[in-house]
Amino acid sequence: MKAQVYIVFFSGMMFFSVFQLQGQTIEDGKAIIDLVARYAEARDKADTVLLKSIITEDMDQLVSSGEWRYGMDAAVKGMIGSSQDNPGERILKVERVRYLSEQTGLADARYTIKNEDGSERKMWSTFVAVKKGKNWKIAAIRNMLPAGN
Repeated sequence: MKAQVYIVFFSGMMFFSVFQLQGQTIEDGKAIIDLVARYAEARDKADTVLLKSIITEDMDQLVSSGEWRYGMDAAVKGMIGSSQDNPGERILKVERVRYLSEQTGLADARYTIKNEDGSERKMWSTFVAVKKGKNWKIAAIRNMLPAGN
């Protein structure tokens, strides 16, 4: 199952909401979107090496079932296990990047899992990204399944 990250283009320019602070650039926004794309790729390929290279040691994740995953090892184990236990095409569509500081950004994404039976699970994911040197890494992920889905 191939995971996808969509970026919308209008007139040859990347379009997404970016709430910038002084010191942030459009390249930072692109880097955060690319980070989400690499996350989707790592999940799709069960690539633990890639996953570990794009998340922080102390990262945490709250999944839609209510399970908390604390730390890199628990997060990676949970991510790979979840992908194996819940097969389907995963699509992450980043809709907004917002900065809390020059070193911290949020990426809000629509998260859809297309199940093998044709049904779809439509959720939201928020990625908390932190800048380490010149690279962005995922420090936290929050998944939400809206009521009624």
